[in-house]
Amino acid sequence: MHVDTPPVPPAVAELLVAVAAPPRLVAHLGLVHEVAETVLDGCAALGLRVDREAVLFGAATHDIGKAVHREELSVPGSLHERAGYELLLAHGVPERLARFARTHGAWDAPGTTAEDLLVSLADKAWKDSRVRDLEDRVTDRLAEAGGHERWEAFLALDDLLAGIGADAPCRLAVQAAHPLH
Repeated sequence: MHVDTPPVPPAVAELLVAVAAPPRLVAHLGLVHEVAETVLDGCAALGLRVDREAVLFGAATHDIGKAVHREELSVPGSLHERAGYELLLAHGVPERLARFARTHGAWDAPGTTAEDLLVSLADKAWKDSRVRDLEDRVTDRLAEAGGHERWEAFLALDDLLAGIGADAPCRLAVQAAHPLH
């Protein structure tokens, strides 16, 4: 666990500067990106093969629309989702990567990919928020991909998320140490 804000990929860091992302948003995206790496490693060990680059990019940019809708840094809202998607496209990001800004809150929509689920999961797990339906969907993908019994996949995911959750207070403190604007 980093004391400072974990880094995002260089291309994402450049995007965050270009959109004048506030410090708290940069911190949040770095923290979710870091958790996504852990989630990806745990899921890969269980046999789930996904586009790692896409998941990491999605985790590092999923809330970029909050650079436009800054009020959503401190109050719930979903205006940032569409705005983030459009912002990424306007900066030349391919749709296959920009989509996570739009889909991270809609993981229960038809056609949701494993990559979409993992970005959503990292966005919940970083603060130890457990969402049963989301976790059930990931469990199903893990069981299918690795040829595991569903209960085995469930226990493995639960252990992974419990480990991530143990560091949530530190991550929340890191994010809170950064100003909203």
